[in-house]
Amino acid sequence: DQPLRFRYTTYMGETLPAAKKVVLEFCTRDLPGLTEAQRIKLIKLVGVRYNPETDLVKMSSEMFESQAQNKRYLGDLVDTLMAEAKDSTDMFEDVALDFRHHKFRPKLEFPEKWKLTEARKAQLEANWQQRALEDQQRQDEGRLIDGTQVIQEVLETVREKRTTKPSVQAPARKVQRKKLAR
Repeated sequence: DQPLRFRYTTYMGETLPAAKKVVLEFCTRDLPGLTEAQRIKLIKLVGVRYNPETDLVKMSSEMFESQAQNKRYLGDLVDTLMAEAKDSTDMFEDVALDFRHHKFRPKLEFPEKWKLTEARKAQLEANWQQRALEDQQRQDEGRLIDGTQVIQEVLETVREKRTTKPSVQAPARKVQRKKLAR
């Protein structure tokens, strides 16, 4: 419901030069009362601050000493831009939209040949059932190794070895130092 989004940065009591900076973002389609021609004119007016992929305009200000002043300045700037966009005396029809400032990122799509078809799903299901049957046969014949059981057996033997063998440590040897004549 709020077309203008302001972002502030605070540094928890410290005074840093970046603390006064305010960033404003808004979507051109969310601004009320603009026709499509006026929206296009607004995009031409904001120039490189417009992102054509997300339809967001991003502006920042840190020219004043407080965040409140910078926010007020950005709000007034948006009001001025809106008034200019609604002014029908010159709609900039002779100026083309220029998005050379923006690098479009390719939208990656999942390849069609990688998608699971019903035939491939049935084939995978048959393979899984075949493997389950083979595992069941190995288990019946005693050839299937249960990893958790093996680990438990090894841990039990290690515990038994620790409890049956008392740990004997050799006494520490004293190092004799010779007196050096000076």
